Amino acid sequence: MRAIVIRHGKVDFQWKKWSTSEQFNKDCQMYDEAPIYLLLSNGIRINYQDIYISTLQRSRDTAKQLFGERDFIPTKLLDEVPLCASIISNKKLPLIFWNISARLQWFFNIHSQKECRKETVYRAEQFINMIAEKEKDCIIVTHGFFMHTLLSQMKEQAFKISNTKLSYSNGEFVIAER
Repeated sequence: MRAIVIRHGKVDFQWKKWSTSEQFNKDCQMYDEAPIYLLLSNGIRINYQDIYISTLQRSRDTAKQLFGERDFIPTKLLDEVPLCASIISNKKLPLIFWNISARLQWFFNIHSQKECRKETVYRAEQFINMIAEKEKDCIIVTHGFFMHTLLSQMKEQAFKISNTKLSYSNGEFVIAER
């Protein structure tokens, strides 16, 4: 079985460098709703029947740009790990603070985030079990942060992962096989 895991296209959104917790939460929502830039062809011309996408629009838009109009299989199991302010503050704090503190809360399973690491791992496991049952080659269009958890869990379930990195560029893909 072969799965091609693709990170969605670049999002047309400019984060505020400094914001209050309320503004950061609004920016997170606006990012989720923002369109993507046009992707340049990166050589992916594969005619797999099953193309899984997250329920976030940027995942669908990426799949449409890469594979044209066709039936995709949307699932919340591939959605990005939600991000929200780690504390409530009317004081403007730098974007890096909001990103790092929220991801640390996620990592340490602190439930002030909308989803903790244990829940993300469980979601990834559910998705892997779903595609493993079918035992068909597939394409997966997902998100940067979630992609790390998904690939890690695929590795644990005997997938060989090509080209693992600390960070995946928009539109970049990885091949997972078992």
